[in-house]
Amino acid sequence: MSAKDFTTTLLMDHSPEAVFNAITNVRGWWSEEIEGNTTQLNEVFNYHYEDVHRCKIKLIEVIPNQKIVWLIEENYFKFTEDKKEWTGTKPTFEINKKEDKTELRFTHVGLVPDYECFEICRDSWTNYIQNSLKNLITTGKGQPNGKDKPQTENEKRLSEK
Repeated sequence: MSAKDFTTTLLMDHSPEAVFNAITNVRGWWSEEIEGNTTQLNEVFNYHYEDVHRCKIKLIEVIPNQKIVWLIEENYFKFTEDKKEWTGTKPTFEINKKEDKTELRFTHVGLVPDYECFEICRDSWTNYIQNSLKNLITTGKGQPNGKDKPQTENEKRLSEK
């Protein structure tokens, strides 16, 4: 990880197990357009949003209640010059106890300011982690993308291009 990789952190009053279970419920906080399994080591799942973004993701590290690492094996962005910009990057979820709280540190390893998608991806990930995933953990209901319905303002704007 470098200091330039996108990172955001949550501090929660919930157990590491509750945070871990919410993260692995990718359809509950990121998108209902997930095909495949999202919980076990070496599983592969696919994400797509209209013809704007799609990717194939493999779970390359899963330590229950502690850490999950995804590898973006394939990626396509309609809105960037390099259509495969995320390929090889690693969204990483680290869960740690901090006294009586649980900290979730999300780092998209490889998503750096040099990327054309950085601002859009930073804003989208911030919304998904700080709002949708947090709400899934605290209330049991996140705000994932619906089937072919954008969730974030960035996705609405991109789908209009």
